[in-house]
Amino acid sequence: MVMIIADLLKRYHAVEYGDFTLASGAKSQYYIDIKSAVTHPELLSAIAEFVVENYTFDVIAGVAVGGVPLAVAISLAGNKPYAIIRAAEKGHGKKDIIIGEVAGKDVLLVEDVTTSGGSALYGITTLRTAGAHADRVVTVVDREQGAGPILREHRVELIALVSASEILKKANTL
Repeated sequence: MVMIIADLLKRYHAVEYGDFTLASGAKSQYYIDIKSAVTHPELLSAIAEFVVENYTFDVIAGVAVGGVPLAVAISLAGNKPYAIIRAAEKGHGKKDIIIGEVAGKDVLLVEDVTTSGGSALYGITTLRTAGAHADRVVTVVDREQGAGPILREHRVELIALVSASEILKKANTL
């Protein structure tokens, strides 16, 4: 299934080349655009099915924006609740940083791409503060630029469906 996901990422042009500044602040000659690629139901469904078949959890959570469509698709595929972690607290309404019930639950965090691990660590920390048991992050693509070691320091396992080196190899083959 992982090779199918890698093939679908190639098919839906998840890799773009140029000069990019990543969310981590790092510069890159390539950009992995999972947000656009998962607008294709075939890829989104394949990711959701793989996660449901291979991991146990009470709630699936995603950090806005990239993790939300993944969390919703996994929730539907596994008939499990999902939670959304806001990127920042809002100044109106209920002001909750997490939408959904996570306290006392085993929560699996899903990310589109991990680079430095900052977003994933923010999501895990937010979940733990809310009383969730959260120690795993499933990312569609790990850019292999430090997220794994940073997360391990915080007792978090990073599970990559595809690595950047694998997807770049696929993207560069005819």
